[in-house]
Amino acid sequence: MASSHGRSDLRFADWMASLPQSMHTVPLTNMAIPGSHDSFSFYIDEASPVGPEQPETVQNFVSVFGTVAKKLMRKWLATQTMNFTSQLEAGIRFFDLRISTKPRDPDNELYFAHGLFSATVREGLEQISSFLSAHAKEVVFLDFNHFYGVQNLHNEKLVAMLKEVFGEKLCPVVFAQEVTLKYLWEKEYQVLVFYHHPMALEVPFLWPGQMMPAPWANTTDPEKLVQFLQASVTDRRRKGTFFVSQVVLTPKASTVMKGVASGLRETITERALPGMMQWIRSQRPGESGINIITADFVELGEFISAVISLNYHHLDEDDDDAT
Repeated sequence: MASSHGRSDLRFADWMASLPQSMHTVPLTNMAIPGSHDSFSFYIDEASPVGPEQPETVQNFVSVFGTVAKKLMRKWLATQTMNFTSQLEAGIRFFDLRISTKPRDPDNELYFAHGLFSATVREGLEQISSFLSAHAKEVVFLDFNHFYGVQNLHNEKLVAMLKEVFGEKLCPVVFAQEVTLKYLWEKEYQVLVFYHHPMALEVPFLWPGQMMPAPWANTTDPEKLVQFLQASVTDRRRKGTFFVSQVVLTPKASTVMKGVASGLRETITERALPGMMQWIRSQRPGESGINIITADFVELGEFISAVISLNYHHLDEDDDDAT
């Protein structure tokens, strides 16, 4: 597996363990947790086939222009510069995961995929498990939300893989409001798996996808994104689930054509960063506030530290309650 080009900030490798004791009993639905969008996309492989979810126009583009087309695609599809270990060391605790099979693969292997194929799922999960073994009080959320070319046998394979890799670290489904750091530490659980597929109803440690809603703005306009994020947080009030705010701008075809050689980071993400960070810093975690916040290129703009810092507003609330 490739090494990470992004730099992780080890200050936050144990940020959950370092939280004040008063936060240990706050439901994780009410905490601010940094996450990455298309978390696996650092591993996107230009030598791989095009993913089965891509439209015919993209398939034709690649068939004509080959490797050149895939290099350009990667500039727009790779939303992260850090691998899983580096993201974890930097403080990321929520992972947005999309799974695919490869056409005519006799091994029925499972891959992460977004337009092009990425690392095998097993490689990624083993990286995450290794980190958790070394950081016993850190907790991760794995959100399996898109499945391409996946049939029952692949779902069964993935469930068996999760059991094998994480074992007793897997947290079975309970009421979301019961899940606090104290609860997880006492039971030595470190992994919550959310599974946007009917099979979630059959497996005790697969949390149904509706317990992790992640509304998508689908816009290139930073102002529209902020309006959407704020409206979504307002709608979230007291629904008793986890909740993802995707601070992510999505390029249109015209955007890609204008900046085809520049890529997502330079054309969109960096330009919109100041406004995005301003919105994040203005938020408060809680049942009527934000919970999980995801972004592209999570090393930019002190995104991770800004999200983690929001948790310390709980201390202000405790002070207010005491007066």
